[in-house]
Amino acid sequence: MSQIRFINPQALAKPPGYTHVVEITAPARIVYFAGQLGVDREGKLGSDFRAQAVRAYENLKNALAAVGADFRHVVKLNNYLVDRTNWPVFREVRDSYLAANNRPASTSIAISGLARDGALIEIEAVAALPAGARSKSSPVSRVRNKGRATRPARRPSRSRRK
Repeated sequence: MSQIRFINPQALAKPPGYTHVVEITAPARIVYFAGQLGVDREGKLGSDFRAQAVRAYENLKNALAAVGADFRHVVKLNNYLVDRTNWPVFREVRDSYLAANNRPASTSIAISGLARDGALIEIEAVAALPAGARSKSSPVSRVRNKGRATRPARRPSRSRRK
């Protein structure tokens, strides 16, 4: 059974809303989530920073659910904000989705812009689930790799050509 420890070493300053160290003892399923923007299903951006932040966290919540996870499984967040003046609103929204204790390790960066014009925030995540946990909504037949359905790995040839 996998175990996750959230550690804030006493030698480091107390972090505001995240954990300095997250240790995972395997076996576990590690799932990486692409950056989520503040867009709805139709691709429409939220009207302001708060609306985009809430939508980005809702999108991440839905992505987590697709593999049978929720925010308690998140062990790492990367947060990208276009405007540093939005830090207080960002923290308020983030904290409304995360439990008060055992928060993920986190990196927040102010950047000059995101890939989509008008986007003000993007959030990436890594989650750790027990090895036996299975996706709720993604049947195995839908697993894809570089546009092709996943096939069993081929055993490498024993002979070498020179």
